[in-house]
Amino acid sequence: MRPTVRVLSEELVERIVGEALALLREPGVRVHNEEALRLLAEAGAEVDRGALVARIPEKIVRDALGSVPKAFDLYTLDGRPAVHYGGDHVHFDPGSAALAILDPATGQERVPVTADFVRLVKLVERLPQLDAQSTSMICGDVAAEIGDLYRLYLALNFIRKPIITGAFRTDTWWVMKEMLALVAGGEEALAARPIAVFDVCPSPPLLWSDLTCQNLIDCARAGIPAELVSMPLAGATAPVTLAAAVVQHAAENLSGITIGQLARRGAPIVWGGSPAAFDMREGTTPMGDVGTWMIDCAYTQVGKHLGLPTHAYLGMSDAKVLDAQCGMESMGGTVMAALAGVNMVSGAGMLDFESCQSLEKLVLDAEMIGMAKRLIRGIEPREEPIALDLFKRHGHQADYLADPHTLRWFAKELYLPSAVIDRSTYDGWKRKGAKTTAERAAERVDQLVASYEQPSMSSEVRTELRSIATRAAQKFGMKELPELAELPE
Repeated sequence: MRPTVRVLSEELVERIVGEALALLREPGVRVHNEEALRLLAEAGAEVDRGALVARIPEKIVRDALGSVPKAFDLYTLDGRPAVHYGGDHVHFDPGSAALAILDPATGQERVPVTADFVRLVKLVERLPQLDAQSTSMICGDVAAEIGDLYRLYLALNFIRKPIITGAFRTDTWWVMKEMLALVAGGEEALAARPIAVFDVCPSPPLLWSDLTCQNLIDCARAGIPAELVSMPLAGATAPVTLAAAVVQHAAENLSGITIGQLARRGAPIVWGGSPAAFDMREGTTPMGDVGTWMIDCAYTQVGKHLGLPTHAYLGMSDAKVLDAQCGMESMGGTVMAALAGVNMVSGAGMLDFESCQSLEKLVLDAEMIGMAKRLIRGIEPREEPIALDLFKRHGHQADYLADPHTLRWFAKELYLPSAVIDRSTYDGWKRKGAKTTAERAAERVDQLVASYEQPSMSSEVRTELRSIATRAAQKFGMKELPELAELPE
């Protein structure tokens, strides 16, 4: 039996979907993209071009739901299926897109640069608990206009795991697609075996900007999976009651599914989000709040009810350092996401309201993820009978340590963490230097990055990748990109 969590009754799920469909009829959804308005109008929606509002009948939405793939895979850069979006499969990737990195030497936040991003992707490649990479930090040593494509350029040079990414502009999306197609072996190969998914974010409440709407349409037509990231803030940009916030989330995502499927029927799309229960005392968006967890688990349940692949931002903390609050919030969100069966859980490594990435937190979160994955595997009888033969052999003797049964099963039954988790005695801990969790995490980062091995890539592809990114940079006043000394000649 797999342990699960459900926060909504089936009757409440149906009501949420029904009210979301009603919202798309009245007041409708604001769409600041001419092509999307045209697609909606041609499909039979009532479009007010002056107000940029589309009122979408239920029939159009239901038809779109009928053509969305119920599952799809993401592939490694060398062509192996690695992430399955669908059912209750659970995967994890680092959160994005951080504007800061927590510097372990100073304990302070600072702007990330190229070397920080390269170090992070190397670390993620070496963490088996993480199933995908993400373009998780925005590098401050390049022009802001190429922040999205540059982090993808870096990732493609150093990784093999699939990538969760996103574009900040309509023109840079095309550059990012060009780089992905180059590495994948062409546009048809990229569509057949996608190596990346693009986050696309409607704006609360019930609005699609020109940028995100165009990204969604372009992804659909290219056959690249799009991940809807609806962000209602309960009590600020969404109603304060959790169920009402989930209604808004559902309406925004249903409108995205409709636009995407009108652009290309059968285009892969993910029911995702990054909502929060707004903290009215501080004016902040706490990602480690129990209300945030509940909204995420609720909308995941709605997505599964509709038969869709799912995504959520969970496992983050609003703490500013690696402290007790950080551990409490991160573990709670990680376990809830796993129990809810979220297909892709983004957020590992993130602090400070989804704005700061910490490599030390990332290795701690990897241990939490390992524990959560073990939890959802559940308990199963390994042998038949379960225990009777063991007790016939041992009776009242407590000597199972050397038993062949123990040797056979202990590594499969138990989650064995790395040395970043201290399980020694007090005296043993002192003998090892009495190190704090943060100190052990910093050592773990150094060890894993040092063990990283550069994946193979032809010099022709690597050269063309740099040419594509450099041409884009030159449009915004950068003559050259930062040198990547770690790459082979």
